[in-house]
Amino acid sequence: MALVNADRIKSELNTFDIVCGDDILDKMLEQCLCNRLQGDEIVLEWVAFSTTKGGLKLSLNTLEQFEHEVLNKKYKAKPAIAKREESHNRTRDINSLHDLIKAEEEEESLLDSYSTPAKGSQKRALTTPEHPQSKRSAALIASPGLLLCSASFSPSVTPSQKYSQRGGRGEVVSTFGAVQGTRWAGRKGQTNRVQLELLEGSEDSLINNYKYMFQRLRDVRNVLTEKIEELGEELRTNFNIEEFSPVSLPAQDSVTVLGQVCCDSNGKLNSQSVLLEAGPDQGGRQVPVDLSELRDYSLFPGQVVVMEGMNTSGRKFVASKLFEGVPLPFYSTPIKQEMDMDIPDVPEQLLVMVACGPYTPSDGLTFDPLVDLINVIARDRPDVCILLGPFVDSKHEQIEKSLVTETFDAIFSRCVGSIVEGTKGVGCRLVFVPSQRDVHHHFIYPQPPFILPDLSKDDAKRMTLVPDPCTLLIDGVTFGLTSTDILFHMGAEEISCASGSDRFSRILKHMLTQRNYYPLYPPVEEVNMDYEKFQGYGQMPLSPDVLIVPSELRFFIKDVIGCVCVNPGRLTKGQVGGTYGRLLIQRSAPSIDGKRVSPCVAGQVVKI
Repeated sequence: MALVNADRIKSELNTFDIVCGDDILDKMLEQCLCNRLQGDEIVLEWVAFSTTKGGLKLSLNTLEQFEHEVLNKKYKAKPAIAKREESHNRTRDINSLHDLIKAEEEEESLLDSYSTPAKGSQKRALTTPEHPQSKRSAALIASPGLLLCSASFSPSVTPSQKYSQRGGRGEVVSTFGAVQGTRWAGRKGQTNRVQLELLEGSEDSLINNYKYMFQRLRDVRNVLTEKIEELGEELRTNFNIEEFSPVSLPAQDSVTVLGQVCCDSNGKLNSQSVLLEAGPDQGGRQVPVDLSELRDYSLFPGQVVVMEGMNTSGRKFVASKLFEGVPLPFYSTPIKQEMDMDIPDVPEQLLVMVACGPYTPSDGLTFDPLVDLINVIARDRPDVCILLGPFVDSKHEQIEKSLVTETFDAIFSRCVGSIVEGTKGVGCRLVFVPSQRDVHHHFIYPQPPFILPDLSKDDAKRMTLVPDPCTLLIDGVTFGLTSTDILFHMGAEEISCASGSDRFSRILKHMLTQRNYYPLYPPVEEVNMDYEKFQGYGQMPLSPDVLIVPSELRFFIKDVIGCVCVNPGRLTKGQVGGTYGRLLIQRSAPSIDGKRVSPCVAGQVVKI
């Protein structure tokens, strides 16, 4: 700001042929300094004020009226409003808090220079290496809510009224299983004993970014062909099928064919539009399928199936039997490793908490739901907390309209920082799973993990950054994780004629028997699939003990062919609060005969 003086104000007044004395110039100079105005700005404000009042003459009395009606309201109202909002919300932008603290400490230092040495040394003692920051600043930084204040994210800082007025907080809305003699709590600070790793290992897992948008149609076709051949061989061995016949070859006898289900148009699959596309070994042709003789079936585009039936003309296959897929075996700890493990006489329990974004209500970028989740973590002290994206939701209205005042990466870093700081006393292991709705991350599937280069060594030990999808091994229990809404995508495409089963169970069974995390082909438009990477990193290496599949659809916890499948819901649903999940797992002592020991799992879905 340039220096303001009486001569500059007098020069500006002369432009409008306004003559005044020194006492009036001194008063206007005082007003400039109090309101941080330049000489030309205050003159323009006066001229506008004088004109609206019918041509007031410049005098000390009219300057008092000008200051009361214009300057005090226009240039001092904003700090007053900000002060009222601060007292109402009890939150502030952390950057402005740092600036405020710094300004106060500089002011104290300036006052110290005019004080006695004893008083000055007492003040300056707050900034010595033994006391790097004042108690005021330490208290402000310790609260995770301050890091997530919306004041720096967008111009609107009004908290969501519907979220703050929500009901049923902490209400258990879905349960599964039962664990006798235990409570919903972790190991009380013994999380350093939790063994957590990617099941495939770092060498065979997607741990780095990769170049995409280079795949060719031929490469996609090769991946799909290999999938047909691999699953076909497993089905042939399991059901003792001698060989598969070409799907388009006319035959008067019943034959068994292998192929992939597809639709005869770009519309939605229905019972009259089902095609069976064979692999190259079976002729590679597409033939319409008549499902009228099948009593029970569940089909979706991309599903690899084996059917028995007749094709007398070569132009339509009449299916009479549908062979169900076969899931992979579960994880089994090697006997030698089990013997080396220090397993107590009483089974230890493992508390795993699962939450899926978005972590803000749709009517504002206030991270109040995430702050509430951090408080739940601090209360229940889980051993592992799995957090799935989106963290910075690309579908949020303020992000779509570019109303944020910070970069997306900065908002995400602040979210992560608040989670790490808020759970430091708990010591739980944190697992971060990205989402294709994360606006700051790669829009590709499979999706590489987040990269957080600024983590300290202690924080990095507690955090595990994994890709989407992935399979985790946590204390001998396998977890399948994906943040992509496969339930919603497949639910819109699946057709069925089945009794006694719900759609969720059918879709989850398809995932387990098709042995990958996204069996739908073609994928929905919002999923950008890289099929070469999907072949390497999107397959299930085994059937997980627990499968986490968050979705916009209704939450649930259920057993599907031996796998505990969990849809924890989303932490926010529009403008109101959503749900999160928690799992209590007990592993019995491993058997010596090498048989698999199934973990005992109990689960709950809870309102935030």
